[in-house]
Amino acid sequence: MAESKVLEYEAFVNETLKRDLKKVLDQRDGIYGHMAEYYQLRTTLENIKGSRELKTQVDLGCNFYVQANIPDASHVFIAVGFGFYVEMTHDEALTFINKKCTQLQRQCDTLTENSAKIKARIKLVLEGLRELQSISLPEPNEQQVVW
Repeated sequence: MAESKVLEYEAFVNETLKRDLKKVLDQRDGIYGHMAEYYQLRTTLENIKGSRELKTQVDLGCNFYVQANIPDASHVFIAVGFGFYVEMTHDEALTFINKKCTQLQRQCDTLTENSAKIKARIKLVLEGLRELQSISLPEPNEQQVVW
């Protein structure tokens, strides 16, 4: 009976909790990637703010770059999601980017909390397994050097 419970709990940890933890951490990493792109865009906009004309290089694919001359760089197109782009001035774009980064940071905080809850569940189940298997951890002695 106890052995079947141990196997059931081990399967729950390995197949459910660890998979859920990986999924949450992958989502959070993806959001951090989006935030990095927005921060890079904000830096670029701050650098070109106030300039009307812009010379740059554009990647056509496979690291093949061509020079581009933008006669009026006072407006930019920002991807707002679902394949939609909105034309904005530099100030509007900077305001949008700050709000978007705040929203993404809140999502990251929520995912971090969820990952902490999943880690706590994993630890709880592992402690339960330890009790089922009657494995006791040695208590550290106060005089014992741990490093």
